Amino acid sequence: MTNILIKDGTILPCNQDFKEIITPGYVYIRGEVIEAVAAGEPPERFLNESDEIISATGFVVIPGLINAHTHLFQTFIRGLADDKPLLQWLASATWPGALAMTEEDFYLSALIGYAENLKCGATSVLSQDYVQTSKRNMDRVADAAYEIGVRALLARGYADRDPYKPEFQETPEVVIRETERLVKHWNHREGGRIRVEFGPLIPWGCRPDTLQKINQLAQEWDTGIHIHVNETQPEVQMSLDEYGVRPVRWLYELGILNDRWQLVHCVWLDEEEMDIIAQTGGTIIHNPVSNMYLASGIPKVTEWRKRNIPTALATDGPGSNNSQDMMEVLKFTACLQKVGTLDATALLPEDVLEMAYHGGARAMRLPGKIGRLAPGAFADIVLLNLKRPHIAPVHSPASALVYNANGNDVDTVMVNGKIVVRNGKLLTVNEDKLIADCQRAAEKMADRAGIQSWRSKNWF
Repeated sequence: MTNILIKDGTILPCNQDFKEIITPGYVYIRGEVIEAVAAGEPPERFLNESDEIISATGFVVIPGLINAHTHLFQTFIRGLADDKPLLQWLASATWPGALAMTEEDFYLSALIGYAENLKCGATSVLSQDYVQTSKRNMDRVADAAYEIGVRALLARGYADRDPYKPEFQETPEVVIRETERLVKHWNHREGGRIRVEFGPLIPWGCRPDTLQKINQLAQEWDTGIHIHVNETQPEVQMSLDEYGVRPVRWLYELGILNDRWQLVHCVWLDEEEMDIIAQTGGTIIHNPVSNMYLASGIPKVTEWRKRNIPTALATDGPGSNNSQDMMEVLKFTACLQKVGTLDATALLPEDVLEMAYHGGARAMRLPGKIGRLAPGAFADIVLLNLKRPHIAPVHSPASALVYNANGNDVDTVMVNGKIVVRNGKLLTVNEDKLIADCQRAAEKMADRAGIQSWRSKNWF
């Protein structure tokens, strides 16, 4: 067990009051958890007991960010399907690319995706991986998380009915058997740093009886359920055409919505659907960059907040962002609501941080344990450099985080009390080798899939 003391920093505890600033202050970590957070100089006993002392002068000390929705296999297809709406985006590169990926590709794409998340300050990542072309695809995504040291919640995605692409469909029996296998293997290993849950992809690709069965099993296994809902207008219309009701109403009438459900996107909710989510206790996961990239629309985040619907923030997959920079997501979250409501006060920096941290912790099913700096919380901590021309001078640390900082400003990252990024460099993998391996593998994938890239267009 290693004890670490961080001292002389500007600390944003993000515990209850998001306006609270401790400066200068210290954080003392004993093993995997935070033991103390306070202002001023640390007690002599913390200095004496520390295996390492980190000076945070000029840095802001924050909880690790929480990326509550991504698809890490898409690191291999980013930039291959730009400038298309969702359904065309899927058909042009996402589906063909995924079909051409090997088990090793899934491992490498996850590893570089986790690397980007960590280097941009996200210590927790919720990845929905819905491509089960090989039995061990999900195993390899989990292996990558285990090796690199990130905290991960992996939603094992599936589709089990038309009109979703037949090559990706599975039987309900396979879905349940494989999810159970992964849950048993991972969810109690190493204190649950890596866990697995159900990931039904979309209402229009999932059978109602399977959704009811996995809802029952989620209760028995104490897992969550992660699903895309109401991302685009055509998807809402598909539900109306087939069932006569909108998607959230359909899920509600199946009797399955509850606080275990993570509802991704929710761009096109009507008033009734928002009320249903507020009543049943689900968490909405907002992906502002992806919603703009795919021209899906502007979600009514301010309306969700009026109803006290828990809301988390996320990048979405690298194929529809194309970044995994959660610092960037903070700014877009605030700005998209301002332009959507024509209200400059629609979301304040503190509101954005509350969603990122408290909403993110709820989505990860770890409320109180991550997303805050407080005694008893996991030691998932980020030091971000404020001494940068695009940040200084700093009048408000919260404003600097939301409106100025980006992933390149992250200096030190700790997960479970272990330093995984120092001076902006990953300690757990060889970055140069990883990038080279991924470039080669992704080019081969694109060739197998017949997807045109810059190499095939003779740009160089």
